[in-house]
Amino acid sequence: MQLRNKQDFWSGVMFALIGLGFAFKAAEYSMGTSARMGPGYFPFWLGICLAILGAVVALGALSPKAEETTIDKFDFKILLIIIGSVVLFGVLLRPLGLYVSLFLLVVLSSLASYEFSWRVALLNAIFLVAFCWLAFIKGLGLIFPLWPSFLGMN
Repeated sequence: MQLRNKQDFWSGVMFALIGLGFAFKAAEYSMGTSARMGPGYFPFWLGICLAILGAVVALGALSPKAEETTIDKFDFKILLIIIGSVVLFGVLLRPLGLYVSLFLLVVLSSLASYEFSWRVALLNAIFLVAFCWLAFIKGLGLIFPLWPSFLGMN
């Protein structure tokens, strides 16, 4: 067996390890039965399914029919931009509200793309702010600070 598709192999290994980790941790909770599920039942089986999916993807990368690929150099700048924008969202949510902090999250995380476009980033941010308002505020009735606290509009 020769490793032909390194991207699929390593992503499959990652999925399998994360799935097994979730299943292992979920096994510490009460499982219950299929009829009366406990708190560990769903995450355990979800982890098992993820681990199986990861194993299938990793083994498929060893197939002679697999497309031959390599792994590019890891770009830590992109990782820093995405994680930083998510952390910034968490820090800014209370003082700036959902609308402004989510808008900033989407625009700043869009900077990580090699095909960045201001027009696409702004349209995407507007759409996601509207979608979050519709889904979380109107649909689920969750309570978030919506506007910056210094405006007194919440």
